Amino acid sequence: MTVELGRFGVWTMAGSWPTGAEAAELESLGFGALWLGGSPDGSVLGTVEALLGATERITVATGILNVWSTPAQEVNERYRDLAWTDRFLVGIGAGHREIVGEVYQSPYQKLVHYLDELDVPRDRLALAALGPRVLQLAAARTSVAHPYLVTPEHTALARETVGAGVLLAPEQHVVLESSPGEARALARQALEFYLGLTNYTNNWLRSGFTEDDLADGGSDRLVDALVAWGTPERVASRLREHHDAGADHVAVQVIGPDRERAYRELAAALA
Repeated sequence: MTVELGRFGVWTMAGSWPTGAEAAELESLGFGALWLGGSPDGSVLGTVEALLGATERITVATGILNVWSTPAQEVNERYRDLAWTDRFLVGIGAGHREIVGEVYQSPYQKLVHYLDELDVPRDRLALAALGPRVLQLAAARTSVAHPYLVTPEHTALARETVGAGVLLAPEQHVVLESSPGEARALARQALEFYLGLTNYTNNWLRSGFTEDDLADGGSDRLVDALVAWGTPERVASRLREHHDAGADHVAVQVIGPDRERAYRELAAALA
């Protein structure tokens, strides 16, 4: 049975947020999945069980486990420990050369070999995917393709690439701020790290952006394309553009202060 994600979920780096009580509130607001960023190491696995135990319906996904630093056997063991639930989605990905270092060779083949080693059902696997080759691998070997930091236009191309047999779950950065200057400042702070990673910059160049768009913290054109900002209603409209483009689920990552309030306001706007 295909994993249940709902139309919208929450994406956050694993750590101090959310607590079990906060995860339960996100569930009550109607979010269908909680994506826990865990790259580059596998420490995120230590928080999954607690959040599953604190909730009743929401799916908890790793977004992502890095295949270079998280042994497949460790993932297999943790998956067996959680055999009591069908709400655990194992998301994996190849990470980035700039972080992994010299071992980062033939990432596509590494993903293939890692998938061969995993003892996790296909319908409980997600794969971080940006380019056509890895999107096709996601469709062939997993149940969920999970592009990160992409536009609705990329979502449309991803849907065309993966076809109808896989759930498409892009991530979307959002800022609940109506002042263009303040919103873009927050967005640029969030994008600064990713502008140094070639997997992302190459994908943006494939998507029609230019080297000038990537310079000096990112052009307004790039920032506005990658980060939805404005009122909750305006942001909700942007999130729905991914669904219109072929997404099954959108993982929403709030940038800025007071995330709890932001997710409450977004939930109301999406209802």
